Amino acid sequence: MTEPALVVRTPASSANLGAGFDVFGMALTMYADIGAGDAPDDGHQIDEHHPARVPFERLGGSGPMWLRTNIPMARGLGFSGAVRVGAAALAVVQSGRTVADGAAEILSVAAEQEGHGDNVAASLHGGIVAYVAEQVRPFVLGPTLGDSSFVAWVPDVTTSTDRSRQALGATVDRAAAVHNIGRAVQFALAFAHDDPEMLVDATADRMHQVGRLAAIPGAADAMDAGMSAGAWCSWLSGSGPTVGMLVARERSESVAAALPSGGHTKVLAIDRLGARSV
Repeated sequence: MTEPALVVRTPASSANLGAGFDVFGMALTMYADIGAGDAPDDGHQIDEHHPARVPFERLGGSGPMWLRTNIPMARGLGFSGAVRVGAAALAVVQSGRTVADGAAEILSVAAEQEGHGDNVAASLHGGIVAYVAEQVRPFVLGPTLGDSSFVAWVPDVTTSTDRSRQALGATVDRAAAVHNIGRAVQFALAFAHDDPEMLVDATADRMHQVGRLAAIPGAADAMDAGMSAGAWCSWLSGSGPTVGMLVARERSESVAAALPSGGHTKVLAIDRLGARSV
């Protein structure tokens, strides 16, 4: 089957990145392709009940659409955010504009649908970003950290972001808030200085990870194993269950091999392009 002319490719993401709860996001080299028209042989048609239809139609999209992706669902790797960004971007491209032209609208609609903007901001813009006051603030990616690997440990369970968020407390202890502010600043400064040593302890979190990790068998062990094998830092990706870690590219395979057997591993990189027409 001939590939349809209008296709948008959107990267997966890891959100929170430790202490940057609902603020930090990182785009990853796994992708969702959303296209207009009939699905190719390796894709499937999206029906009117699919969550991608909402942002597509909100931005004026019309007609049939399809999805092709290798992003696992309900694993904390930004499947729903990538699909929503891709659908909104497809509507923009269908109207004759570029993804960049419609970036503000795409972000607004996708973040509203997700309920938070950290992961959709990363999928839309690529790289590592902070989502602050509904605006995207990109990180500097230097030659060392910008070329690092993202090693994921993906256990054989799923999580619901909505249920996970409902389990979080309504208030935050002041000491925990101060801890997270410091670690989030440390994480951002590590990239500003391109200094991997500053990443040590920069993803330590007291706001959401402790309870979530306890509910995922093997996740805490995976974090410890990755750090012991040479990862710079490790965190629960989104609401889990995936554990992500940043690793020097030359050490990524050895770190992946050291992770527990209760899940499979993926060695990815930081996607720098974000959503784009292909």
